[in-house]
Amino acid sequence: MGAYLLRRLLIAIPSLLGISLILFTVLALAPGDPFGELATNPNVPPEVREALRAKYGLDDPILVRYLHWLTAMLQGDWGFSFASRVDVDDLILQRLPTTLFVVGSSQVLALIVAVPVGILAAIRPYSVFDQVANTLAFVGFSLPTFFTGLLFILLFSLTLDWLPFVYQADIAATGWRWVWEHVRQAIMPVCVLGFFQAASYTRYVRASVLDVARLDYVTTARAKGLSDGTVTVRHIARNALIPVVTLVALQIPAVFGGAIVTEQIFRIPGIGSLLINAMLANDTPVVMAVTFVFACLVVLFNLVADLLYGWLDPRISYR
Repeated sequence: MGAYLLRRLLIAIPSLLGISLILFTVLALAPGDPFGELATNPNVPPEVREALRAKYGLDDPILVRYLHWLTAMLQGDWGFSFASRVDVDDLILQRLPTTLFVVGSSQVLALIVAVPVGILAAIRPYSVFDQVANTLAFVGFSLPTFFTGLLFILLFSLTLDWLPFVYQADIAATGWRWVWEHVRQAIMPVCVLGFFQAASYTRYVRASVLDVARLDYVTTARAKGLSDGTVTVRHIARNALIPVVTLVALQIPAVFGGAIVTEQIFRIPGIGSLLINAMLANDTPVVMAVTFVFACLVVLFNLVADLLYGWLDPRISYR
């Protein structure tokens, strides 16, 4: 296991370097100037603008700028935000806990719903429960998150007045009241993301369970007199979840990207809204840092998925 993990980490290093070079080149060639507002401001002398561009190396060749960025990043310096006038790592650390809370909670909700529903639908194929689950899964997967988000706001905020539709990071409360207010304002965004992912996961869980349930060792387990519950949990579900692990691991970075829309709808001060604001302001250091974090998540969760294979299937060994 240790040697395999070391090999994967060594492979990830050139992959991340290549990804970072491509991202940096695309952002450097993209139209827009982070100091464009200064160019239209008559109160800012031209020599001040030129001094700022020289300070941040915006007129240097792309490769030179990339090497400066890479060297600084390896030393823990992720750059300086032109729009917010603060360090990029401070901005990300301020927004990251909120995004992790919302995205993490939505994934837990999606799995809690999808795994049992998908297994029950598969062990009772073409039953009423299976047909209802499939219908709801198709509907949930077809509706985009911005549409369901607006529906939730109209129903639970404007009509019933149960939940707030604007997320507040700073709540003037303490103790359990503070916890409850955070949970209360996170219910709608978590449900929007969670149900959307649950619809997709349910279909994959059902298909995977149906494939495993037809295998010979499942028939043998039933012939030995094992109960249906034991066969389903120990012999079907565990092996059927192996491809689902791949799906979940690969979907988590995409969920962070999909959370951008949800964060805009509910005004969540997370990574997604930070990325949108940075793109609108041509704040390339922030855009580069956030997109590189997403790339790191893809590599990390691929590794997590491979490690979970060995836990779910003892036949898989790491050498």
